[in-house]
Amino acid sequence: MTAPLAAPPAGIRFDGVRVAYGDTVVLDGLDLTVEPGEFMALLGPSGSGKTTALRAVGGFVTPQRGRILIGGRDVTDLPPYKRGIGTVVQNYALFPHMKVADNVAFGLKAQKAPRAQIAPRVREALEMTGMAGYADRHPRELSGGQQQRVALARALAIRPGVLLLDEPLSALDATLRSDMMGELARLHRELPHVTILYVTHDQVEALTLADRIAVMDAARLQDCGTPQELYRRPRTEFTASFVGTANLLPVTVADDGVHLAGQRLTVPTGDAVPGATATLCVRPHLVGVGAVPAADGNTLRGTLTGIQWRGATHRLTAEVAGHRVLADVRELREPPALGDGIDLHFAPGDAVLVPARLGGGGTDV
Repeated sequence: MTAPLAAPPAGIRFDGVRVAYGDTVVLDGLDLTVEPGEFMALLGPSGSGKTTALRAVGGFVTPQRGRILIGGRDVTDLPPYKRGIGTVVQNYALFPHMKVADNVAFGLKAQKAPRAQIAPRVREALEMTGMAGYADRHPRELSGGQQQRVALARALAIRPGVLLLDEPLSALDATLRSDMMGELARLHRELPHVTILYVTHDQVEALTLADRIAVMDAARLQDCGTPQELYRRPRTEFTASFVGTANLLPVTVADDGVHLAGQRLTVPTGDAVPGATATLCVRPHLVGVGAVPAADGNTLRGTLTGIQWRGATHRLTAEVAGHRVLADVRELREPPALGDGIDLHFAPGDAVLVPARLGGGGTDV
């Protein structure tokens, strides 16, 4: 393997960025900083504004308001080729009539790189992505995963300070997607000077790859933090439901914990005011089945309404006080029958309170 590609560290800053098409606002006042060398995932459903944010950084969308800064430089009005970025899109966008080496060299030639530098940098980028032995092939002779590596090599060949990845794994099957996640993680380790902005709707990709995740919905930034922060201590119902699977139950805050349909549960309430409504978030893998194992635990009595075998685990679905509760437990040798009464338990420290969603009580996912 060659020495890592080098480029000056360059962070990204969104400063009040607004993008609209007619009366439709697709990005509404985005303020977000991506630190130099950071791997930031933009995570959200379709229409959340995440791809628009990435395209604004790339220069393919012009904000109606606000600024885009790369490495502290205002690039809002600069064309894409002057921004020092590499881009990989969902469909790879390789030229079918060009061999792999020519595809990788395309950006270098467009930037009018000295002829003597092109071949070594193409070789370097192909080695970085494990494609050095495929330089003379055409894209049609490659698998989907290999084509994605070539697209990455092309983006890296120009030695960008910023790498933009727009749903790069969505066209791959599950096995190739897992392999490519490993490759992207390796590249991030080996290229600590490259800032990566990664758009995805796949929570597993975001949790696996990102240093931090920016959660988007309805054209706005909803939350931002490390994967561990957003998963273990989400700050909103949307984050709790979109970053992983969550049981979200409407509760009322009391002096001695919270109340769910008249039942008292012991959970940390933080700064919540007694009498306020909130949403209790508990991840399914933290919910156990059977009698509560400790005196300070919480027990929910319900009725089993669903059971799914998932290999190493069973997912149980129960109705508790009119709400659905999920429990992911080790494979049960003798699963209970549908309609049976069931006790579910969780430890106080495994639950977190989040503000109740406006317009109604909690939901479950």
